[in-house]
Amino acid sequence: MENLISIKNLSVGFRSQQKKANVVHSVSFDIPKGKTTALVGESGSGKTVTALSILKLLPYPTAFHSSGEIIYNEQNLLNMSDKKIQKIRGKNITTIFQEPMSSLNPLHTIEKQINEILITHSKISNADATKKTKELLINVGLENIAKRMKSYSYELSGGQRQRVMIAMSIANNPDLLIADEPTTALDVTVQLQILNLIKSLQKKLNMAILFISHDLTVVKRLADYICIMKDGIIVENNTKENIFFNPQHEYTKKLVNFQNKKKAGNILGSQKILEINKLKVWYPIKKGILRRTVDYVKAVDSISLTLFNNQTLGIVGESGSGKTSLVLAMLKLISFKGDVIFNKKHISSISNNKLLNLRKDMQIIFQDPFSSLSPRMTIEEIISEGLNIHEKHLTVLDKKNRIKRIMDEVGLDFETIYNRFPHEFSGGQRQRIAIARAHQYIQPNLINYISNFCIILMSNNKKFTF
Repeated sequence: MENLISIKNLSVGFRSQQKKANVVHSVSFDIPKGKTTALVGESGSGKTVTALSILKLLPYPTAFHSSGEIIYNEQNLLNMSDKKIQKIRGKNITTIFQEPMSSLNPLHTIEKQINEILITHSKISNADATKKTKELLINVGLENIAKRMKSYSYELSGGQRQRVMIAMSIANNPDLLIADEPTTALDVTVQLQILNLIKSLQKKLNMAILFISHDLTVVKRLADYICIMKDGIIVENNTKENIFFNPQHEYTKKLVNFQNKKKAGNILGSQKILEINKLKVWYPIKKGILRRTVDYVKAVDSISLTLFNNQTLGIVGESGSGKTSLVLAMLKLISFKGDVIFNKKHISSISNNKLLNLRKDMQIIFQDPFSSLSPRMTIEEIISEGLNIHEKHLTVLDKKNRIKRIMDEVGLDFETIYNRFPHEFSGGQRQRIAIARAHQYIQPNLINYISNFCIILMSNNKKFTF
């Protein structure tokens, strides 16, 4: 079978404070034409770093390759000049990034951003580009956005932004589509639509796919070949059938045979932690030169719910159904109408000073960790920021021990990462950092229901174990 991409003995490393360290160690695998190759492994195993090397999207010269080749059309992509690689990016090889909020330009409309990639690589007029952009948005299930393409990325939900990224990635009928967790932000029904869309496009265009995922269920549905990565090494590389039905490596066997542990149900307390009555979040639609309000987008319309002590309440719905707007209103981060009562305190009428003191008991884990972490602060500074505000009595040693303890709970090694910055981590590791920040300065007797409250606030359906 003819290969589109051949990766040979690729190593990837990063320079940090005069130190050099490899995170990917001499990996080799092929991506056949018209087939789907999946990279599977835990957070920080090197999946995304390996994929980004194909288009030289790593932060060079901080990043470096001590060995290896990436062969495409008999050329080594690693040796290509910036000018040559730019002609390939977005046309022959495209990428769906894991975090769409940080990938889309908040200053440009959706129409302009998709038009740009069409016009850059094709001789096409603005009018024709707009027409094709509309078709692309419809194809990825964004019929409503196709009617208002002047929208900006911050006006869309996480799932809608991801689908815009998918539309951009398939705009020029690429040879290879690198899909980095493309359905992470999507609900199950839309996820199935997107996966079916990718498969149909692959068949139509004879397009190869490099699919990065931690979800074996999705991988089993989509992939032809699977590479299992752990600690920067490919421990097993085989066909889908052999990986699932005849795994050889112990780590592969563990992944395939893993079953979620059943947790004993919590006994609900009688104390109400949260009560919401007839909550409304309406966004105005403004038109005309004077920007007059002509209608409203009713993101949340008269929602009522109650959360008790020791209870976990899941909020499930399609992208754009109002989940995030609901939880932002709970924290009084956006305007709303109705009653929000937390620990017998009315959030809707509480003063800003009192609300500040209450915030340490109401934490949120955002859907997009990269955009929620300051790129100019180290991990230690990010996690300790809340302690500096709400736990001023702590000594330097107590603060450091608190940070080390919570980082250990979320599966991160304090000594090796405390002085690094968010861009040096994978998407999964950044989410763990965000979880550590949310839980760091909560007193132990509050963890039970505050951690549950954090789960409510999450706008996707990921589950975390502490």
